[in-house]
Amino acid sequence: MATSIKTHDVEQPEIVPVYVWQWPVRIAHWMMVLSLTVLTVTGFYMHHPFLVATGSKAWVMGTARFVHELFGFILIAAVLLRLYWFFAGNKWAHWHAWVPLKREQWRSMYSMVLYYTYRRREPFPEIGHNSLATASYLGIGFFLVVECVTGLVLFSVVRGSRWLTLLVGWIPRIVDIQYIRATHYFVMFIFMAFLIHHVYSAVLVSMEQKNGLMESIFTGWKFVRKDLVEQERENTR
Repeated sequence: MATSIKTHDVEQPEIVPVYVWQWPVRIAHWMMVLSLTVLTVTGFYMHHPFLVATGSKAWVMGTARFVHELFGFILIAAVLLRLYWFFAGNKWAHWHAWVPLKREQWRSMYSMVLYYTYRRREPFPEIGHNSLATASYLGIGFFLVVECVTGLVLFSVVRGSRWLTLLVGWIPRIVDIQYIRATHYFVMFIFMAFLIHHVYSAVLVSMEQKNGLMESIFTGWKFVRKDLVEQERENTR
């Protein structure tokens, strides 16, 4: 005797496209990625030269130093652009979405801690960054400022321009230049460690949520549940 088994279709939530990351956010992001990559390679070479020049007119160290300084200013421009967009950007780029001032933001942070410690099955549903991610990005932002300031100090020692002396020339009078140079070099390794975690967590969350997270840093668009959009609209009223 045949037994019929009834199956019940699980209703899938409606997915809608949302333009999350505006072009200044994406440009600043990739400017930082490019500049930090070049700065890491050239900075490591300046600390420990691993290329031997054979030509009589070769000037590898001078070239590396020039490229390092050039991309240092590109990094400063990217940081300034992102700082400006903390105040001019949309709700997901604005500083209100980054500083955990609301109960829901702390709930998001706690939920992501549970997720990364294998005590929660899925990431906390968010349209923009979750609060744990923004906390780590704020920390990296601090180190970006430290890297830019210490880099300007080291550049001012060589360049010695009036405006640089006025801006950062007072710092070596307080902190020995060797400590500034060591700090500048050490922060590079913090960025290298962050890169590993950043790529891993971004790929992981993108695969779990299937919302186009990885693609959004190129296009700006994410695909999220409609109820999340409606809920966020209610919370902002």
